[in-house]
This record gives sequence, C-alpha cells and structure tokens, in this order.
Amino acid sequence: MDYMEILNRASAEATDFINNPSRLDALLEQLEEKLRSIPAIGQQVSELPVMIAMVKSWIKKEYQVSVKVLATMVGAFIYLVKKKDLIADNIPVVGILDDVAVLGLALKYVEPEVNAYKAWKSSRGAAPIDADGSVQA
Repeated sequence: MDYMEILNRASAEATDFINNPSRLDALLEQLEEKLRSIPAIGQQVSELPVMIAMVKSWIKKEYQVSVKVLATMVGAFIYLVKKKDLIADNIPVVGILDDVAVLGLALKYVEPEVNAYKAWKSSRGAAPIDADGSVQA
C-alpha cells in the first residue's frame, strides 16, 4: 500500500467527519494531544497548527474551503491519530516517519489553500497561531 492510497482512503473516511462537526472537533482534540508527544520535524509539522486552525475556522463557519481540500486535511489528521500506521508510532524516531510522510503529501496538495488561509487570518488582524491550533491572545 502506498502513501497516496492511504491518503485517498483517509480522505474518504474524512467525509464522515466533515459531516459531523462534533466528531471532527473530537478528532482535532486527539490530534492536538498527539502533537504534544512528537518532536517538530520540518515544514510538514510546522504547518499542522495552521491546518488545524483552518479546519476549526471552517467548523465555526468563519472560513470556507473546498470539500476536497478539507477531506485531504482531515484524512491526514485521521491517519495521524489512528493507531494503525505503516510504521508503529512506538518505534523511536522511525515510528513517526510515516506520519510525517502522509502529512507532507497532504500539505503539498493543500499548501496554496493553507497560504490563502494564513493571508486571510493576517488581513483580519488575527493573532499568530499556537502549536495546538489556537490563536494567541
């Protein structure tokens, strides 16, 4: 199974989450908890809080994003939170490589939208986004 197939499966599952905002919010909470347990690795992880904030803005109906972009991000979130990975997370260092690869693939696809979201937040005078996806006061 390759990473694109994994992302496509997760994107299909993401539709269920997108249609249930409380379930999506619970997923984001699980993701934020997982983020606290892994070290920051490059661009992929550094953009994750922005992606979380973008989905939260969508949940609150503050920001509109295409279903395809939303499904890609939520699909990656699901993969990050799920216990079944290509490489088990409990293997030191190596265990998060598949997570970072899936996140990197998702970010490559949604990067223009993530950049547009950051510009939108900036134009509204919004505070920077913390590592957990919340806006700084």
